[in-house]
Amino acid sequence: MKSETRTDKQTQGRLPGGIPALSSIRIIRSSRRTLSLQVRPDGEVLVRAPRRATLQDIESFVRKNEGWLRRHLEMVEKEQAAAAASPVEKLTMEEIRDLADRALRVIPERVAHFAPLVGVTYGRITIRNQRTRWGSCSSRGNLNFNCLLMLVPPKVLDYVVVHELCHRKEMNHSPRFWAEVERIIPDFKTYEKWLKTEGGRIMRRMTG
Repeated sequence: MKSETRTDKQTQGRLPGGIPALSSIRIIRSSRRTLSLQVRPDGEVLVRAPRRATLQDIESFVRKNEGWLRRHLEMVEKEQAAAAASPVEKLTMEEIRDLADRALRVIPERVAHFAPLVGVTYGRITIRNQRTRWGSCSSRGNLNFNCLLMLVPPKVLDYVVVHELCHRKEMNHSPRFWAEVERIIPDFKTYEKWLKTEGGRIMRRMTG
């Protein structure tokens, strides 16, 4: 496990266009080799950086990803506004455990069904309790899925499974990646749109 070391968080500030200034971004340094950017559900911006990365390196990275950052900050603002306008009933820990148990029975079967169609192998399947991601695929082929997928329509679940399996061929969201998704699920955009419009409300039910 990589150990994360120094965490820096300074005063709030914004650059033109609403992008956070470097002084308002929390920087987490570790033994990792690359920089990564994250927007938390509360709007906090994190940069995970190598220990040797300079502040100039980090600022350049943030500016390079300004468009991505702006889009995700706008998404957070919309989700926060929606949450305030339409409160949801939080799941109990017992309900979350039940969802996780169901996911452990259902999702591996769907992965086993679609993997040969995509033409890939995969490693370990893990079920997580998350508020920001439906699934992920590691470079080693390990797959992670959100237990909240038990609350979405079956075809949406299948789309998420195929999405992550296609990352076994393309670890990005390039045109080639989307072409692979479309090959398996021709109407995938319908399910992607469902997640964008309805998924936020489900995510907000997660406790914690």
